[in-house]
Amino acid sequence: MSVFPLTRDEHSAEFFDAAARGVLLLRWSKECGGYLPPAATVCPCAPLAPLEWRESSGLGEVVTWTVIPARGPDAAAVPPTVVAYVELAEGPWITVRVRGIDPATLRAGHPVRIGFETPEGGDAVPVAVQPG
Repeated sequence: MSVFPLTRDEHSAEFFDAAARGVLLLRWSKECGGYLPPAATVCPCAPLAPLEWRESSGLGEVVTWTVIPARGPDAAAVPPTVVAYVELAEGPWITVRVRGIDPATLRAGHPVRIGFETPEGGDAVPVAVQPG
């Protein structure tokens, strides 16, 4: 299950190629002079203006999160899925899974760094991890 709202196509290939190298790209609007989430397809200030990809610092803070318990007969042996909205240092929010952080320690403003994981047979996707 992917929580990341972007899938590979001709418009997002550059994002996924960078993700495979461990680099988070965001959309940049020259018209607005600001960053947009990776899934943005139009500039909110000038819908016909082109967007470009720019490298992000990959740093951010948790805004809110949810813990989804495992289900089924092996649920006790499977860790819960933690999904968070992360506000990146550049401004946009992204939805990502949280990895390697105890959900009991999460709080609004919890600092994170964007890392990447590659599901079997898929493209690398961003996840939130402890900065370090």
